[in-house]
Amino acid sequence: MPNGSLNPDLKIAQSKTLKNIDEISDRLGLPGDRIERYGRYKAKIPIDLIDEKKVQESNLILVTAITPTPAGEGKTTVSVALTEGLNKIGKATTVVLREPSLGPVFGIKGGATGGGYSQVVPMEDINLHFTGDFSAIEKANNLLSALIDNKVHDRKMGIDPRTVTWKKVMDMNDRSLRHVITGLGGKAGGFIRESGFNITAASEVMAILCLANDLMDLKEKMGNIYIGDTFSGEAVYARDIKAHGAMAALLKDAIKPNLVQTLEGNPAIIHGGPFANIAQGTNSLIATKMGLSLSDFVVTEAGFGADLGAEKFFNIKCQYGNISPKAVALVATVRALKYHGGVENTDLQEPNVEALKKGLVNLDKHIENTQGFNIPFVVAINNFPSDTPEELQAIQDHCSAKGVESAICRGWAKGGEGTTELAEKIAAAVSSCTNKFTPTYDHDEPIKDKIFKISNSIYGASKVEYTPEADRILRRVSALNLDKLPVCMAKTQSSLSDDAKRTGRPNNFTIRIREVEIASGAGFIIPITGKMLRMPGLPAIPAAEYVDIDEKGNIVGLS
Repeated sequence: MPNGSLNPDLKIAQSKTLKNIDEISDRLGLPGDRIERYGRYKAKIPIDLIDEKKVQESNLILVTAITPTPAGEGKTTVSVALTEGLNKIGKATTVVLREPSLGPVFGIKGGATGGGYSQVVPMEDINLHFTGDFSAIEKANNLLSALIDNKVHDRKMGIDPRTVTWKKVMDMNDRSLRHVITGLGGKAGGFIRESGFNITAASEVMAILCLANDLMDLKEKMGNIYIGDTFSGEAVYARDIKAHGAMAALLKDAIKPNLVQTLEGNPAIIHGGPFANIAQGTNSLIATKMGLSLSDFVVTEAGFGADLGAEKFFNIKCQYGNISPKAVALVATVRALKYHGGVENTDLQEPNVEALKKGLVNLDKHIENTQGFNIPFVVAINNFPSDTPEELQAIQDHCSAKGVESAICRGWAKGGEGTTELAEKIAAAVSSCTNKFTPTYDHDEPIKDKIFKISNSIYGASKVEYTPEADRILRRVSALNLDKLPVCMAKTQSSLSDDAKRTGRPNNFTIRIREVEIASGAGFIIPITGKMLRMPGLPAIPAAEYVDIDEKGNIVGLS
């Protein structure tokens, strides 16, 4: 794509006449004097409009996927398309999504507003800053960093700087900031210590925002953030340095979910943005409950493959929020299956039915995992222009032979019209659901048992190994009485294993836990596997090189 040219998705988004946000709020029955408008096409919704009774009565649909290629398989596109399709067949539906991070927007994956004729809009605003939520999260995180360093500097609390693991964050991919030395410049610069930056999507503040029930719950969770120990070995939390009140004050608007629209004028709620490979990977609990309070059906997605986003959606978000989806759409693509069948990423557009059939083992594993949660599901085959009829039929034949429902999603090319078959099958799955999901583990189990159950039953690993450092932190977790918390695995999205190069369905492998992070504010423990990093780097040719703006303020090059 030449620098400055119009990406097809952006061109489609800019060609549409958007409805005023008041029309969208009217669709949801929202009082006009309650929404907080951010211009003509965006608004925030007060969280006191959540109706817990309606939350339990409405129908939640989760969109997840098989193990993706580096460019992703279009879960957001399918989520939006499914929403359009459900509305077309008479189901009042809202899509609830995560906010895009500037890391992927300017990195390799591009934005996160869907694609083609299945997008949420205004696309440019949503992808670039939106309503400032990420900025507020970043500021709250870095305020805590400043307060920690200040307490270390004045020495009165006796905080041992060697035990402080809290990092600064920024919403950008910058590998040079992964490991830094702070405190240079003599006495006035404070204590010299090793530190670093995470990407904002990996901040515990982001995780807390997405699991909080309300502003006071958010403040309490901020106070529960573990920041290190004193020289005498006493744990220090954010509440001990009186950081949580100011942090929550910075987030008083960010905690409110954002209302926008789809290209077909249906409601869309977008809020929060944790990645699923390094955090819990789902939009905020507040946003999901808001959607369920205002619509009969809600479509939401969980990041990356079902081994990451869906596992955390069920075992962390649903457990804490007392919610349960009534259907799952498991996204598969021709190109991803060829990738898992051994085709190089550069050759995925070439027809190759045999490679696709080899790659079906990856789909099979994700089908088994989805079945394990005991919720009805449909395989949603996201159609790309390069797909051949033979390749699409091979997937459908495979699903049919396994007794699994499938439907081709042509939402990118046709919007809701291209997704009515999937919508009908998902609606039927919702009607057939009579139970809540089955979790992978019980939160009260020993922490290593929880890690093994995820590694074994979800990933397919036969063994879990721990470095001495990981074992040391797990002992500290137990000493702090935090071992009953759920686990949020940090693992590559490119493989079911912890090795990004192992495509398909790896077997008899070992998951290696090299370190562990304590996220006591968010309410989970983070085992970090393999080479997983919480600050990504940019590719050789980042997407940022294609983004430009003209003299009239028109943005080009976003994808």
